[in-house]
Amino acid sequence: MMIEKVKDEVRSLLCGDGTGHGFDHIERVLRLSLKFADKERANKDVVALIALLHDVDDYKLFGADGANTLPNARAIMKKSAIAPDIQAQVLDAISKIGYNKSLSGIRPTTLEGMIVSDADMCDALGVNGVIRAYRYSLKDGKPFFDKTAFPLENMTADQYRTHDSDSTVCHIFEKILKLKGMMMTDVGRREAQSRHEIVLDILYHLFSEENAPEWMEYLNKKVAEN
Repeated sequence: MMIEKVKDEVRSLLCGDGTGHGFDHIERVLRLSLKFADKERANKDVVALIALLHDVDDYKLFGADGANTLPNARAIMKKSAIAPDIQAQVLDAISKIGYNKSLSGIRPTTLEGMIVSDADMCDALGVNGVIRAYRYSLKDGKPFFDKTAFPLENMTADQYRTHDSDSTVCHIFEKILKLKGMMMTDVGRREAQSRHEIVLDILYHLFSEENAPEWMEYLNKKVAEN
């Protein structure tokens, strides 16, 4: 019952998002997290809460202050009567989930946090991952593909926070294709590998259809490096 209460609160908070971080994303991460929890024998209630709340204070949506203090997650759990010790576990995990944090060496330390981190990153891969990246590009008025704009290499955490990718394809190279190597669980690594291959297929087809040999060469180089 408490999980359903939290889910309703999160749905109300994020239902209007159009950047790829809305409730549809939360539901996919929840389903995948619970699937991973089965395989890894983790605490499903804690996993579900982390999955539901992991973006309710995201800095891209609510700013840096909210991301640091997690007011929405705290308020939702208090309103939903979540036990204080569970709240502490969830807040600790949320504070360590995210690609930007991982660039600074901040990663979850509990199995439940690792599971949701992997599921969240997996949702940035595959077909839905590409769609989400395009939706975010549209928000900034950026195209899906610009032959003249190549990715920024080896971004730091500070650069990632302030950098706007020139296109969805640039973002795929700058972030998405790196996620496969950032999984923390065996089940996450298997899922990420499958979704990674889908992204590569999309890029190969795109560059072939666009007659972009320089991009095909760039992609082949990145695949060889990894």
